[in-house]
Amino acid sequence: MKGRLITFEGGEGCGKSTQIRLLADRLKSLCHKVREVREPGGTPLGEKIRDLLKHDPAGRGMAPEAELLLMNASRAQLVREVVRPALDAGEIVLCDRFFDSTVAYQSGGRGLSRESVDAVIDQAVGSTRPDLTLLLSVSGDEALRRVAARSAAAPALEDRFEQEKQAFFDRVEAAYAALAAAEPDRIRVVAAEGDPAGVAERVWQVVKDVLPPILGPA
Repeated sequence: MKGRLITFEGGEGCGKSTQIRLLADRLKSLCHKVREVREPGGTPLGEKIRDLLKHDPAGRGMAPEAELLLMNASRAQLVREVVRPALDAGEIVLCDRFFDSTVAYQSGGRGLSRESVDAVIDQAVGSTRPDLTLLLSVSGDEALRRVAARSAAAPALEDRFEQEKQAFFDRVEAAYAALAAAEPDRIRVVAAEGDPAGVAERVWQVVKDVLPPILGPA
């Protein structure tokens, strides 16, 4: 029985990590087998690439093309080492970002051509595609507030992407909106402001219809 790949997308501060944790807890309480992963990262190799992309000072001034290739090197390893085996085992994989992030950030945000971005993504993921994508939506002011609170809580962990100018994030949001409009059956927009429990309930109303049958004991 093939599992399900459910990806979470959105701009900085949209609350993906919190909602993945809440959904995972709910699914586990219903006896589903759940695997939580994140991008970039999710494997030993991917986590090293993540640090270079987001936190290592050596990543400052990285060319957009290098960023694209590193993102997808991490993704290729994650898909083959973790995601495909988990899906083959019937698990529900909850992924914090997937290839839609690359379209939004590296094509929309950085300005790389969609054709070149899609070609690299295709090499990285092959036929592995999300069954459902949740695009968490918050206002710009709320996103800034959340990012500031997160930075204050962990000041030593500077995120290179969070340092971008507002024009960059405007392009990212426009790219996400275009993706959602182009694939409304797969990409579902969820209002992500307010109480996390309320957001989690909105997430659940979308997710529950795509779940596989619950597996029995191994």
